[in-house]
Amino acid sequence: MKERDFSAITVSKRAEISIKNGHPWVFETEITAGGRDVENGDIVDILNPRGAYIATGFYNEHSKIRLRVLSRNANDKPDRAFFERLVRRAVDYRRTVMGADLDCCRMVFGESDGMPGLTVDRFGTVLVVQTLSLGMERHKEEVMELLVSVLEEYGCKTTGIFERNDVAIREREGMTQGKGWMPGYEGDTTDVIIVENGIKYHVDIENGQKTGFFLDQKFNRAACAKIAKGRRVLDCFTHTGSFALNCAAGGAQSVTAVDISQDALDTASANAQLNGLDVDFVCENVFDLLSSMKKDHKYDFIILDPPAFTKSRSTVESAIRGYKEINLRAMKLLPRGGYLATCSCSHFVGEDKFREMLKSAASDAGVSLRQIEARQQSADHPILWNVPETDYLKFFILQKV
Repeated sequence: MKERDFSAITVSKRAEISIKNGHPWVFETEITAGGRDVENGDIVDILNPRGAYIATGFYNEHSKIRLRVLSRNANDKPDRAFFERLVRRAVDYRRTVMGADLDCCRMVFGESDGMPGLTVDRFGTVLVVQTLSLGMERHKEEVMELLVSVLEEYGCKTTGIFERNDVAIREREGMTQGKGWMPGYEGDTTDVIIVENGIKYHVDIENGQKTGFFLDQKFNRAACAKIAKGRRVLDCFTHTGSFALNCAAGGAQSVTAVDISQDALDTASANAQLNGLDVDFVCENVFDLLSSMKKDHKYDFIILDPPAFTKSRSTVESAIRGYKEINLRAMKLLPRGGYLATCSCSHFVGEDKFREMLKSAASDAGVSLRQIEARQQSADHPILWNVPETDYLKFFILQKV
């Protein structure tokens, strides 16, 4: 083992087991010694109760996640060469699993890529970055410089880097909120046009949700496009129209897209015009709309892509009730032989809970369901099996039989 020059933090036996099992977080209640001579955001060594090395990570006393693991190898030194290895692995992984389609792709997915709290999405030649941990905040300039360099090696040009740090969680980490071009990487426009599954989209990287566009549903949209051919589609919670446009391009007989946000629908309408696709956009609360619809079999394919109904364990049961209500109503509206695509993007609602909710809704609706596909987030959002927080998207395509 190389000589260590980092401050040491001792953690509980429980934390030691968690780290050895592959989880990268240590919570404030699991710290047993150390930290007085450490600055927030510093890199520290993590020791077990016997004083033996178990990991290296970022320290932040402002956060409930007191330690975020960077490495479990005592021979690793988190210097420029270390971060370059992480960046290169992240890019090479995307080139493997996404093929040539790196123009709209998540390049860094936080803990899944060994860079805790860092998200980087690529929209054409623009990178959009969100930094949610103080440790990564202190290293982001170096990491982004390395990412731009590695992408350049593969012929992927970068014309700007936009920061979307306008999220409240940063304040809980002891950081300020804000958004704007990263100094030295100023771009020309925040309205970027991307192409995904052959469909063009306007992406507002400055004001759009998250980093501007939800990349994780790429292959789920393509799966729906196959089902949509010749069908009458109702796309609920359409946001900027991605599922609706995939279905229209896939040969749907008709597509109606619903969202409560007129601003989102204005963007969706612009996207439809950009692609020359015919979609009927409706600004209404989906819950109210599904409740008011009569069972006249107007639609034979309904898509439910709601926002996360819960962002904490304390509201999971309320979220389940919300998911059940919209799925129950959709099942009742569909004719026999009709199709339902439904999902949840909250990791607090696990797959087992989501399946049980669907079974309960089907029972209450008096229908039987046939599963066509069970899907997850696209591979540029990799799931670490020992980190359940990275496994968040559940997506099912079902048929009412």
